[in-house]
Amino acid sequence: MLVYPCGLDVSSRSLRFLADRLRAHRRRIGSRWRRLTAGKQALLTLAHLRNATTYAQLAAGFRVGTSTVYRYVTEAVDLLATLAPTLAQAVRAASMKAYVLLDGTLLAIDRIAADRPFYSGKHHRHGINVQVIAGPFGELLWASPALPGAVHDVRAAREHGIVDALDQAGITCWADKGYQGA
Repeated sequence: MLVYPCGLDVSSRSLRFLADRLRAHRRRIGSRWRRLTAGKQALLTLAHLRNATTYAQLAAGFRVGTSTVYRYVTEAVDLLATLAPTLAQAVRAASMKAYVLLDGTLLAIDRIAADRPFYSGKHHRHGINVQVIAGPFGELLWASPALPGAVHDVRAAREHGIVDALDQAGITCWADKGYQGA
């Protein structure tokens, strides 16, 4: 496999932020040695998240094993996930807005035909369904955990408790036809 330098259109501030979180995490768990520094692990993770670079390509570029890339990316994503607001926090923030927007999106993933729950008949591809609550100007307030792509938007919103939470808080919500009946 050939390896070449590549640009990544992510700010150095984002890289430093994630690297600092990784360093703190490594100190907290008492990790003594890693194949890559926290900065390189952050770069590897951002390359995967931003460009969808495969684990095999990252492994070749950073000269580590594929399983190491998987562990590093999973560790960094888990750290970032702990920073995300809960639905209750998002609803509190949404209560200060005139209204919110609710929509679902299908994020494409690599799967095989045997993974039927991840196949979206509407989009004709494999993916995961993520529900998003945004403010009036499009600012992201909350993103749900992923569900298989075959799950319809209204079912996903009900499973995550979005419909009940917004209703109980009395928040005006705009959504597309995929949420009719909710």
